[in-house]
Order: sequence, then C-alpha cells, then structure tokens
Amino acid sequence: MLGNFLIGLREGLEASLVISILVAYLVKTGRRRDVRYIWVGVGSAITLVVLAFTIITIAVDQLPFRWQEGVGGSLSIIAAALVTWMIFWMRRTARGLKKELEGELESAVLLGAGAITLVAFLTVGREGLETAAILYATIANSYTATPFIGAFSGFVVAAVLGYLIYRGAVKVNLGKFFTVTGYLLIIVAAGVLAYGVHDLQEARFLPGLGDKPFDLSDPGAATWNPQNPGGWMGTLLKGTINFQPDPTWLQAMVWVVYLAIVLSLYRRKPKSPSASTPAPVEPVNASS
Repeated sequence: MLGNFLIGLREGLEASLVISILVAYLVKTGRRRDVRYIWVGVGSAITLVVLAFTIITIAVDQLPFRWQEGVGGSLSIIAAALVTWMIFWMRRTARGLKKELEGELESAVLLGAGAITLVAFLTVGREGLETAAILYATIANSYTATPFIGAFSGFVVAAVLGYLIYRGAVKVNLGKFFTVTGYLLIIVAAGVLAYGVHDLQEARFLPGLGDKPFDLSDPGAATWNPQNPGGWMGTLLKGTINFQPDPTWLQAMVWVVYLAIVLSLYRRKPKSPSASTPAPVEPVNASS
C-alpha cells in the first residue's frame, strides 16, 4: 500500500504541477477563457489512461496462465524501468520544466483551442500512461483492493497539495521532495523488478523457481506474534516496500544488484548546474 501511495503521490503531484503551470500561464497572459481547453485535454488524457488500463487488464486475463505470468513479468520489468527513468528525468529537467511548458503553450495559443488541448493532453497523458504501467505491475501481484486504495490516496493528497501550491497557500521545497521520494521509489522499483523476475520464473521462462534463500511469508501471521516474528516481518516488508517475503535466489540477486547500481548513480551529483537538483520552487500563483 505504501509503495502505491508513493507512486500516486509523486506522479499525481507532477501532473498537478504541470496543470498548474499551464493554467497559470493562460491566466497571467489574459487568456482565462482558454483554461477550459486545458481541462478538456486533461479529461481526455485521463479517459485514455483508464481505457488503456482496462483493455490491457481484460486482454491479459484471457490468456493462458503461462502467458499471463509472462506478460505480467514483462510489464513489471518495463514498469521498473519507467520508474527509474522517471526519477532521473525529473531530477535532470525539473529546473527548466516551467519554462519548457510555457514555451510549448505559447506556441499552442497561436494555433488555437485544439493546440492548447493537445499540449495538456500530451503532457498529462504521458504522466498517466507511466503511472498506469507502474500501478499495473504492483496491482497484478495483489488480490486485494489495497493497491488501489494506496494509489488513490496518493492521488488525492497530490491534488490537494498541488492546488494549495497553485494558490500560494503553501510553499514546498520540491527539490527535496522529489529527491526523498526518488530514494523511496527506487526501493519500490526494486520490488517491482523482483516481482517481474518471479512471474517469469512461474511462467518457466526463467529457471530457479524453487530455490529460495529465506522465507518470511506466513498467510496466518498478518499480525504480530512473538512466537512467529517472521510472518509478521514478511507482511510488513511486502506492504511497505513491495518486497516479496519468500524470494528466489534470482529475485534476491536482481533486487540487490538493482539497488546497488541505481542508488549509487542517484547519489552522484549532477555534472552541470543546469541538471542539478532543483531549488525550492515558489508557488505557481496565477494572481502574481
């Protein structure tokens, strides 16, 4: 649940900031009437993401078990790659994001309502499709509503926070926010990647399904039990950082290697000032 909450919060806040920048630009340039086209683009993007998510889910459910696991494992690996790319992309481009979006919208305004709608559709749609791919990978490995609750809660918090930033009610050091959540999402992505490996092992595309270094799972130990701390610990790890409590040797090695490489790269300081960690961002206030 925590992993999905973080995904919803981070992706939702990115989308909220994008929308805030677009709306604020139109208001400041005296084009308040054109704001409605932004919302048309946003609504269209959300509709597309929901349809794509639903169609893929239904299509995968119709496949034989082996191919369900194969597709699910492949999507999990793709989702982990998307999370990793998103984290580094945001760190590299966050400082110039506002200027880039305003430049795109300035050109779109000259072309009319359709172009304004398209800018909003593409920017929000990109975030939405990334989020859908990531969430599918985590939801596919769960049989409860917990992942949906976690992701939805993250979206709600992100929407509220984005609105407050837009109105100038709160000031958030977005540089620190994205840096900290970046570290947390790297850990979540490691779990998603490990799940992908496990699915491919279940589908017999990868070997070693029965070889496990340890097993902290116990379906009957969802609450603390001094006589059986392992089951409780496994439940905690799975619910917080998306770590499978009974991994195979291959899963465990992939998890460790991914974390070692990606955390090492993420800790490095960017080489140029333009790619440095963004400074505290002022509220996107349309009235200023």
